Amino acid sequence: MESIAQLIAEEIRKPVKAVENVIALLDEGCTIPFIARYRKEAHGAMDDTSLRALEDRLKYLRNLAARKEEIIKSIEEQGKLTDELKAEIENAKTLAEAEDLYRPYKQKRRTRATIAKEKGLENLAMILYLQAPNCPKPEEEAKKYINPGKGVETVEDALAGASDIIAEMVSDNAEIRKQLRNLMMKDSLVNSVAAKEEDSVYSMYYRFTQPVSKIAGHQVLALNRGEKEGFLKVKIETDRDKAIAIIEKKMINTGSRSENFLKGAVADGYDRLLAPSMENEIRGVLTETASEGAIHNFALNLKPLLMQPPVKGKVTMGLDPGYRMGCKVAVVDGTGKVLDTAVVYPTLGEGKKAEAIRILSALIKKHGVEHIAIGNGTASRETESMTAEMLKSCPGVSYMVVSEAGASVYSASKLAAEEFPQYDVNLRSAVSIARRLQDPLAELVKIEPKAIGVGQYQHDMPQKRLEESLDGVVEDCVNAVGVDLNTASPSLLKRVSGLNATIAKNIVTYREENGIYTSRKQVLKVPKLGPKAYEQCAGFLRVVESKNVLDNTGVHPESYEAAEKLLAICGYTLDDVKNGNIKDLAKKVDAYGEGKAAEECGIGLPTLKDIIKELMKPGRDPRESLPAPIFRQDLLDLKDLKPGMVLSGTVRNVVDFGAFVDIGVHQDGLVHISEIADRYIKHASEVLSVGDNVKVVVLDVNEAKKRISLSIKQAK
Repeated sequence: MESIAQLIAEEIRKPVKAVENVIALLDEGCTIPFIARYRKEAHGAMDDTSLRALEDRLKYLRNLAARKEEIIKSIEEQGKLTDELKAEIENAKTLAEAEDLYRPYKQKRRTRATIAKEKGLENLAMILYLQAPNCPKPEEEAKKYINPGKGVETVEDALAGASDIIAEMVSDNAEIRKQLRNLMMKDSLVNSVAAKEEDSVYSMYYRFTQPVSKIAGHQVLALNRGEKEGFLKVKIETDRDKAIAIIEKKMINTGSRSENFLKGAVADGYDRLLAPSMENEIRGVLTETASEGAIHNFALNLKPLLMQPPVKGKVTMGLDPGYRMGCKVAVVDGTGKVLDTAVVYPTLGEGKKAEAIRILSALIKKHGVEHIAIGNGTASRETESMTAEMLKSCPGVSYMVVSEAGASVYSASKLAAEEFPQYDVNLRSAVSIARRLQDPLAELVKIEPKAIGVGQYQHDMPQKRLEESLDGVVEDCVNAVGVDLNTASPSLLKRVSGLNATIAKNIVTYREENGIYTSRKQVLKVPKLGPKAYEQCAGFLRVVESKNVLDNTGVHPESYEAAEKLLAICGYTLDDVKNGNIKDLAKKVDAYGEGKAAEECGIGLPTLKDIIKELMKPGRDPRESLPAPIFRQDLLDLKDLKPGMVLSGTVRNVVDFGAFVDIGVHQDGLVHISEIADRYIKHASEVLSVGDNVKVVVLDVNEAKKRISLSIKQAK
């Protein structure tokens, strides 16, 4: 039997040794970001996504191995374990296969079959099922089992009980279930009809049919929700004749005396037990696959959203729009510190709108505001219109609509109350919106990832699995960027490799009590931060104020000596790094020989290359190389849009059937998957990511339904 490492290596097409190394590192308590960044020699430079996939598969296979052991132990305790059965269980590739083998030995609730066994009819069932050459006629044999004292008063009663026992054997047969599973996955249809005569968002599914093998994940999730809300009736339709033929081939000897009796038992076993059970199982598989796809899609969207380029060092005004409660205003400086707050009422008539423009213009002038961030929720349209009008007399100031998903969750949280005890919930939301523009990652880590709103059906997902996946994305993003040890919030620090909420809070408390950190090593004085946590986190912490420039790079302290050796080989010092005087470092290493340099420094080639990159750009933020966000000074109206117009937009969400793009009219337009690329693509994420700036052409505008159809491929 293959080891878990061998199985995974075959599946992901990586060397067994690399997989074994990753498993060993995970078992030692190393985090994925640490392994991905600082143990490249051990795993052959897999990225964090590949490593997380490996970790998921490792968990599944270990759970499967543990479950197999439980099953074998349970059957052994019943005295029914054979060498053949043990081998079958050990060789099962999936949990479903292992459970199928266990079904006949599972403790069941009282069934028709168990009642028949209590009546002493198991021998009759087995004689008829085995179909030996001397098998008697069912009616003749059944006479021997008449027992009025046990409720078997007639031949028919005896045969009915024997049929119930065989029907359950049909349902519990692992090989039959495997063959039917393959048939249903390949040939069955998913059908749905309306459960009530009422229009709804599920109307497209009121007469819907799709092969199980071709149904899309978003369709499965929509059907599930429609059924749950009482609008749909959903069924898996399987060719009954084909299914019964599979069972009969496995269980019936043509020409045996019990053939007709067994055919009846097989039909009953299929209709009453097997078909409903397999339908539930197939729907479970479809839902699990759809959920995994949706979680994967959510993670794909979340990463670029978190990694949007920051707009650093700019005084920013955040507007949280509203009707009755007004538009909440917060002005923050370039570091996110609150300078001023206000509430204006631009939606309550022209007089109030003019007053709002006057108040906001004064705040812009007073604090030197350069950018305005507008939340995209209730009354956003009117607030954006007012802002565009105001900016005509505010040269040099621009605005951007930002997603306020989760802002209300954050502003009402304990964390926000601790951060801004002096402000009410609504003003906290305006601060969060302003900071989202300045540094999306630092602000969005304060919010539960699933509340950020870039997925489909996130509330229908297995919540634990969704949280694990999204937390992994947040962790990868935070560690890819690095964290300033002297300015980071506890929310940001707790996402750093090796740290948790308690240590993160302790880091900030130590900073407040002892002043700023002047070196990475200083964090070892923080309570509960031991050598293992330091090993995991150190490379991701940045100390701009440190005398050692390496403390402000992604070079891990364990490689400082190697970095200094490399600089010496090339005739440089750490001062040269600090002053930016090592532009020829890569060329010099190349001339010297990368392999030779790596050997002399006592490191592998991947680590050498990473060190060179970090030394050449200390303090580099990887987000700065991404396209800058689109700022606007004027506003289009839905009625201004005409088919054929070419506009610039920003991708806001990528879904199974296309992508939603913000083109500055408050209503995002849909680019259907067929209008994204000139070539066939299976999913929009193959071409687009959240935050991408794209050119689009307007195909159609439906003002009544507020729907905009766009094309990317026709705009090229």
